[in-house]
Amino acid sequence: MRLRLCCVSTAGALCVLLLICGIALELTRVLQKLVNNTVKQQIVLENGTEAFSVWQNPPPPVYMQFYFFNLTNPAEVMSGDKPSVVQIGPYTYREYRPMEEVKFMDNGTRVAAINPKTYVFEPNMSRGSQDDLVRTVNIPAVTVMEKYKDSILARLISDLMKAKGVGVFETFRVGDLLWGYEDPLLKELHMLVPDDHFGLFYKKNGTEYDSYVLLTGKPDYQDFASIDEWNGQRSLNWWSSEECNMINGTDGASFHPIITKADRLYIFSSDLCRSLYVQYECDVSVQGVPGFRFVPPADVFSSPDINPDNAGFCVPPGHCLGSGLLNASVCKQGAPIIMSSPHFYQADQKFVDDIWGMKPIKEEHQTFADINPLTGIVLQGAKRVQVNVYLQQHSSFSQTGKIQTLVFPVMYINESAFIDEESAKKLHAVVLNANVVINIPFIVISVGILLGIIFIVLMCRQQMPPSTLAEREPLLSS
Repeated sequence: MRLRLCCVSTAGALCVLLLICGIALELTRVLQKLVNNTVKQQIVLENGTEAFSVWQNPPPPVYMQFYFFNLTNPAEVMSGDKPSVVQIGPYTYREYRPMEEVKFMDNGTRVAAINPKTYVFEPNMSRGSQDDLVRTVNIPAVTVMEKYKDSILARLISDLMKAKGVGVFETFRVGDLLWGYEDPLLKELHMLVPDDHFGLFYKKNGTEYDSYVLLTGKPDYQDFASIDEWNGQRSLNWWSSEECNMINGTDGASFHPIITKADRLYIFSSDLCRSLYVQYECDVSVQGVPGFRFVPPADVFSSPDINPDNAGFCVPPGHCLGSGLLNASVCKQGAPIIMSSPHFYQADQKFVDDIWGMKPIKEEHQTFADINPLTGIVLQGAKRVQVNVYLQQHSSFSQTGKIQTLVFPVMYINESAFIDEESAKKLHAVVLNANVVINIPFIVISVGILLGIIFIVLMCRQQMPPSTLAEREPLLSS
């Protein structure tokens, strides 16, 4: 009889525990929704919010590192041999990119701003100086030859290049190649070209800027910081399909809150002249703050035979270079610029094999963003892009010699950001508080289970016959 009472007591206790678990799980769902709703209300571009302050003046330092490829065998390349390059750098600059002239529109659902960028050289974080010399492609000369190869002016320009000693490869100062210099050939051709200066980032250092109209995250939190207009455009006009011309997502500096591993996050890159997407790769922790690592999958840059959605990026239409490459000449004033990941990471092996010195490594050359999933804040990230030039022979220009048709690497960029210690502490506190709130039901469950076990033990002990207890006392004492 007493054993039966013990079993009944145990069953009753278990029923109570199951009821507690059910209530706790439901409470967890309610609290999770409450936390999410609170975050959604706070992560919005609106005066007075922390999200707006971070967006307007990003606290984590951003650094732009430039790596150049120095050509070691120019004469052999002009005779048809494979180029051999040596990577030099990095040349590191601190990047400042505040949002200015901020103006809210449409009842606070959109915000307009300009985004000037300033770069300050950091010698202590660089390997070399801005006065270093690098031998690489003469991009202005190659651009002129490409533009006038079928023109009646080709012969005159070729003779002018011979007279001025202008060739396919030249030696430049790093600082000039980045920020601009007066090019002798462009100066002679001033009647044919809009500007006689050239630089990979010419007028980008505090002079020219991008203008944006962004969605604030009201009423839909998933629209937070999404680009609605870029430089007055709601779509691009460089590519041959509507899908490829879309301006999707944010600028990559921030994302909407409440991110899941199944999400596909879109980024618009003005450097690449296109939108792309990133997907979850793995969990990470940055200064104690949990995050998800998102990376662009290989499909983003695959050739149309692998990913038909990329057919619109082939220019002219139907002329595709292969996986991992983007012909950006249409948005680079006609210069034969080809964009890729550094060292042709995720590109067809052919492009790696065409150049001595290419060594693609995922950890060094992959673009990634580590994002806190609760707030959408970027903990650390790196945008890595390589600038290449398409080279080929032109019968109308003897300067091209017997050069092979190839994609020649000029330099690559590693634009990186890492959350500062103060911001990490604030974010860690937010995440910790949210976790405490969400985990309250699990604490209740744990306490309930513990109390239930104690209750069952006491009830069964009370129901045991005295003889059984007497028999157990010596065993317990021993």
